[in-house]
Amino acid sequence: MQVPQLLVLFGSQTGTAQDEAERLGREARRRRLGCRVQALDSYAVADLIREPLVVFVCATTGQGDPPDNMKNFWRFIFRKSLLSTSLCQMDFAVLGLGDSSYAKFNFVAKKLHRRLLQLGGSALLPPCLGDDQHELGPDAAIDPWLGDLWKKIMSLYPVPLDFPEIPLGVPLPSKFIFQFLQEVPSVGTEGLKLASSDPQRPPSELQPFLAPVITNQRVTGPQHFQDVRLIEFDITDSSISYAAGDVVSIMPSNSETHTQQFCRLLGLDPKQFFMLTPREPGVPHPPGLPRPCTVSHLVSRYLDIASVPRRSFFELLACLSPHGLEREKLLEFSSARGQEELWEYCNRPRRTILEVLCDFPHTAAAIPPDYLLDLIPRIRPRAFSIASSLLAHPGRLQILVAVVQYQTRLKEPRRGLCSSWLASLNPEQGPVQVPLWVRPGSLVFPETPDTPIIMVGPGTGVAPFRAAIQERVAHSQTGNFLFFGCRKRDQDFYWQTEWQELEKKGCLTLVTAFSREQVSVLELDGAGVRVAGTQPVTPAGAEGVRAASAPRAGAPCLGAAGSPRCPLLPSRVSQLGGAEERTSLQRWGWGHRITELSEPTSPAMLSICLRMLRKP
Repeated sequence: MQVPQLLVLFGSQTGTAQDEAERLGREARRRRLGCRVQALDSYAVADLIREPLVVFVCATTGQGDPPDNMKNFWRFIFRKSLLSTSLCQMDFAVLGLGDSSYAKFNFVAKKLHRRLLQLGGSALLPPCLGDDQHELGPDAAIDPWLGDLWKKIMSLYPVPLDFPEIPLGVPLPSKFIFQFLQEVPSVGTEGLKLASSDPQRPPSELQPFLAPVITNQRVTGPQHFQDVRLIEFDITDSSISYAAGDVVSIMPSNSETHTQQFCRLLGLDPKQFFMLTPREPGVPHPPGLPRPCTVSHLVSRYLDIASVPRRSFFELLACLSPHGLEREKLLEFSSARGQEELWEYCNRPRRTILEVLCDFPHTAAAIPPDYLLDLIPRIRPRAFSIASSLLAHPGRLQILVAVVQYQTRLKEPRRGLCSSWLASLNPEQGPVQVPLWVRPGSLVFPETPDTPIIMVGPGTGVAPFRAAIQERVAHSQTGNFLFFGCRKRDQDFYWQTEWQELEKKGCLTLVTAFSREQVSVLELDGAGVRVAGTQPVTPAGAEGVRAASAPRAGAPCLGAAGSPRCPLLPSRVSQLGGAEERTSLQRWGWGHRITELSEPTSPAMLSICLRMLRKP
């Protein structure tokens, strides 16, 4: 009797959907099912017609948008030319991950479920809608749904009786085998190829460009509570090209201190070379790892030891633990009944993987190197709005970075991995290179030169608008209206001199609002609106937005958009019309919000009164 085959396809933006997909794969293997786990865009979607059993795990990003690694699949599956019987042989289930504070909660999962039914697929269960806002996280919905799913699958696809289920306490075989090299190999160019791009091809995540850091300057005052950096890269020798609204992705590294601490905990030699061998055929080599590779390179540039561990981390760690008391606690954290305690121990104080391993030293010392890639996720790139234009700064790329640091109940402050790493780079002490690549952003500006734009960018949210203003000024485009808000004029007024020079030239109308000083008011003819920002502000932080009929027909309201780490797509697009019209421009996620368009006080005028970053 043939072993049933399950295919798990995921679309993941931050790694949560991938983690759940890999959890499904582990549970399938425990039940002796054959299982493949793949990103949706890495799977040949035309082969779906031959798949008998598929589980889709997909997150929803922005305002109902699919993650980056399933966009090609998304376009294909919604082709009108597909027949209604295309997937008539397929049993499927859809597991969605979303956030109920968003208007289009789990929109991708719901829409995909309906589309698969339209194509003739047979649903095993209604879609699971995991909610990040639930006090226990998405697992509150996922755990019971998975229980029902496995009952359904095992009844339809029974496993041969001579293949017993693998008990929970027994670890599954690792994906890779570490082969440590006794002699130091002669390192060739393999590692360099993985970290630099072909001059003829645009850099990508698999082949980023090693951009030299030119300047790394703090732009907030010495008394300001937050360290904000303006960092400039030299991209002269690359094929990178970008426009206003694009974002740059940067691959950070763990600190040397954390790398050394991790190696000591696990008894690893940082200088030791190794090769990876997959246990099963068809398993690709981890992207970005050179062959051969050192332990130091693996820990510093690949393993995300500074991230907050997920439940699956504790499940595997419990299987590997030889220590009775530590194993008992790890099993509790990985159980359904222990999720509230896990939240208090890990998620609320933002305890990292490295700190958890320090709390379980006997377990950490017993972790086999073969399981490192199964246990710890890969470092993910961070995206930043590009704050410069190639027309104003040829061969250069600039970003504005707020260094993340905050306190929880833990003694050590919490620090953002990428922002802290970038802030530590000092080009004055020697050459410094950062792996990066550019991709299109969600913020798109009109091409017509006579269209005025209202740009609302409090704090570091002003970064993409600097690129847009530089680009528009270079093309002699007028009608640039910038609303900028911060705390104090002399502490965090980014690019103050530049804005004032443009004002003198008549290229920019600047409206400022300093939360410790004043409120600004401006009246304008109908124009396009852009909103960006990362600072969390209550709805009361921006009040009294009013709209009236614009004198020109079709004057666009271009919606809201914002920072790439919380991508903002244009919200409801509408004409700023008469008194009867009510609509909202909302910035989903972190922060700034225009709360209401209400009754006009005078015809043919748009009045905006913004109270930005109100004092808590």
